[in-house]
Amino acid sequence: MQSTINTKELRTSLSKIIESVKRGERFIVLYKNKPAFQIVPLGEDVEITLPLSQDPLYKAKALGESSNGASAKDHDSILYGNDS
Repeated sequence: MQSTINTKELRTSLSKIIESVKRGERFIVLYKNKPAFQIVPLGEDVEITLPLSQDPLYKAKALGESSNGASAKDHDSILYGNDS
């Protein structure tokens, strides 16, 4: 089944939407009354196997500055865990 929701519904009902997607439902999300993206269930064979050494975000150079003074290493620790 496919439903159409707007971004406000997505924010306010995220946990219900997640449960619906886990049961196979699909959603088209509208932003400013236009279709922006779909939320679809992952196939059973989907596996995320990309090692950190190949993750383009992990390998990206730092851009800008942190507003709280945290270093890139601090951010990596938050995003990827302490063993990164």
